[in-house]
Amino acid sequence: MKKTFELGAVLLALAMTSAQGADFTVSGPDGKPLPLVMVTRLPQSPAKIDDADNGYAAPGKLQQGTFEHTRFSDAQGRVRLPDATQTQAGDYRVRLRKPGFKDALIGPADLAKPAFWRMEVETDPKALAEQRPSNAWTSTLLAGRDDLKKEFMAQCGFCHQQGSAFLRRERSAEEWSTTIQRMVRYGARLSTEAQKEMPALLEAHWKDINAHPEKVPAGTPWVAELSKASVTELPIGDRFSQMHDFVQHSNGLVYVGDNLQDRLYEINTQTGAYTVYRVPPQPGDNLGGLLAGRLRDFPKHETYQGIHSLVEAPTDGHIFITPSYQRRLIEFDPKTKQFINHEIGSGFYPHTVRMDDKNRVWFTLALSNQIAMYDRAADRFTTYDLPFRSFMEKVTVKMTPFFFKLIAWGIPVANWVKIDHVSTGVPLPYGIEVTPDGKVWVARLHTNEIASLDPATGQITMIPTPLKNPRRLRADRDGNLWIGMFSESAILRYEPKAGKFTKFDLPVQPLGSDTPYALNVDRKRHQVWVNGTNSDGVHRLDIATGQWTHFPLPRKATFTRDVEFTEDGRVLLSSASFPSWHIEDFQPTLIQLNPNGAAR
Repeated sequence: MKKTFELGAVLLALAMTSAQGADFTVSGPDGKPLPLVMVTRLPQSPAKIDDADNGYAAPGKLQQGTFEHTRFSDAQGRVRLPDATQTQAGDYRVRLRKPGFKDALIGPADLAKPAFWRMEVETDPKALAEQRPSNAWTSTLLAGRDDLKKEFMAQCGFCHQQGSAFLRRERSAEEWSTTIQRMVRYGARLSTEAQKEMPALLEAHWKDINAHPEKVPAGTPWVAELSKASVTELPIGDRFSQMHDFVQHSNGLVYVGDNLQDRLYEINTQTGAYTVYRVPPQPGDNLGGLLAGRLRDFPKHETYQGIHSLVEAPTDGHIFITPSYQRRLIEFDPKTKQFINHEIGSGFYPHTVRMDDKNRVWFTLALSNQIAMYDRAADRFTTYDLPFRSFMEKVTVKMTPFFFKLIAWGIPVANWVKIDHVSTGVPLPYGIEVTPDGKVWVARLHTNEIASLDPATGQITMIPTPLKNPRRLRADRDGNLWIGMFSESAILRYEPKAGKFTKFDLPVQPLGSDTPYALNVDRKRHQVWVNGTNSDGVHRLDIATGQWTHFPLPRKATFTRDVEFTEDGRVLLSSASFPSWHIEDFQPTLIQLNPNGAAR
């Protein structure tokens, strides 16, 4: 044991000779090397930005963000953090984190000293449970009530996690009822029966779990492959932001939309420099857009548009943005920094957006049950109606403009309308994708279907899915579709030629406890990357081998909704909880995961 200690001290002393680099050797309380420790370097004083715009970065002005770097220790307990660049220099602290051990925080003064860092085992059942991600906590919910649990997770888990520290504390049934009514006004479609039943169930459940934290099972194990990985986070926005979706642009920059603050972030992921552009409202736009009044009690929001989804046009690099609170499509020119508005004239809630190879923009109109297409060459919109499940659903959807007016007047119409278990009236076409053969595919969340549209004929085919709540979908290089099944902790592969679905359970523990909001296919590497929206992680499926890998992320309550890739293989995510004060440190970030990024 003494020799191990001396060797660790020598290694660390050599590493600490560089003021801008940091190498560590971490051990357990017995002095033996401790593998798979999450080592995160955090700035003691983050770079100061010009926050003259109501607390946000001044529009059009280049800002310098400060990276946070995370690596995992190898089998010998060693980990190397990258050198700080000139723009990232300064004092740092380091956090050590590993399930089953107490977090350790090492301050700047101690980092300058040669030392052998040790972690202490955590034995307190409450503290051990608090280390575990949301999916471990929500796995304990509604035992024996599978249908109700799936409905609850589908309708109450798409803005923020349900098992985070903010949600799992004890509340009375009355408090839960008030909260649920507010969430229904925000957009949740929890059935009327569940709205009445859930408050008492939640009160009793969380009272029991908090009294018996040992009932919370362990989360997904960390695997040896993590020692090769690196995670870099760039804090952007604040606790009132929602960094919903983003796009990796061909110019090398990443564009992130703040859904609650109508701001577009243009980010250099290599240096951390970024510029913010405010999406200007149009004459006559109200705060909250067509849903004015919906967020009337939210502490701070400046959204007239509601930036939702982004896509790059391959012909000229322009970015098309769906503003969910308006009946328009927004075009942004990265060169001139100008926004161009295209009024649709019909439909409601522009949602997920994609491009085809004919320079056409395709997107879903979630609340009017439509698919929309903008032909750039003709400057013309075309909308396609999806079939309704019933006459009553058709009537309800057609009344959407009237409902919007009631919401704008502050009338809580969503709380007055009876909601059934299949969300009749809101079928909700959600994710959209264009396959290599030019066909357009849509996932319809509340009807458990995907839709196929042939642009040449306008023919629409509805295909039932064998699992519930298809949310977003992407195509691989073979033309197969991959679909995130939100309340099923699984993804589906659909092979259009064979008409065949194949289920892939997410690699989480406890089994069946995650909520995959979205996914994307890295066609170059033939991999599917899935948002671990409830598990503080992201999952990779190697299509050829069927092998899964789970990558944990540094912040607790990291709620992600989108995945993009860089040419060199980095995986991009954004912590997009609504509201962002659910996230650890109350701070949303742009996340870069490099599966093979740890320098040695």
